[in-house]
Amino acid sequence: MLESFFFTKQGDFHPQEADPITLLSGPPSSGKTSLLFQFAVNSASQCSNVNSKVVFICSRRRLETKPPYLAQGIDPGCEIFKRIKMKYINDDDDEGIKKYFAAFHLKDTFPIAVVVDDFGDFFHERSCQERYGNPRGRDLAMVRTLALCHNAIIFANKTGPCRLLLSDTHNGDSPRSLFIYKRWIRTIFTVKGCVFNFYLT
Repeated sequence: MLESFFFTKQGDFHPQEADPITLLSGPPSSGKTSLLFQFAVNSASQCSNVNSKVVFICSRRRLETKPPYLAQGIDPGCEIFKRIKMKYINDDDDEGIKKYFAAFHLKDTFPIAVVVDDFGDFFHERSCQERYGNPRGRDLAMVRTLALCHNAIIFANKTGPCRLLLSDTHNGDSPRSLFIYKRWIRTIFTVKGCVFNFYLT
């Protein structure tokens, strides 16, 4: 699974062998978006069906502020980028993610992968509390959305491989909502910093 985050040649990894849902967490500015985008590129390049797509869900503002870096050896003009569909959602619009996955089963064909950059950042503390009338509104919103994500991906995998990759930013040793993620996600990778760079565990 780790190789899917780095530049690979066709046939170097086998996405069908990995868990259908994965979380990548790490501190701010640790390169998570670049790793996610490389995962999207690899997923699109590994599929033999040229009509298969990868959906990359993110905030347009955050992506334009900190765009992902491409690995050496990747041509920015190559055809593979046409198979990555960008879906922009407002910064604090967790409802946008929920609606996307709630209607997932209505699609004629499923993407081979869905990537959600900075998943936790879409759940704004105050708006979630107001919506649910509960001080733990953010946790409730995340649980409901993750349940939808899980059901959608499991449903899609009945007809063919479809993977979901989420990322979350944390300032401590682990994501703030790790206990929630663990309920729905078995594979969790963490980017950890050392003196001069970052590495995956």
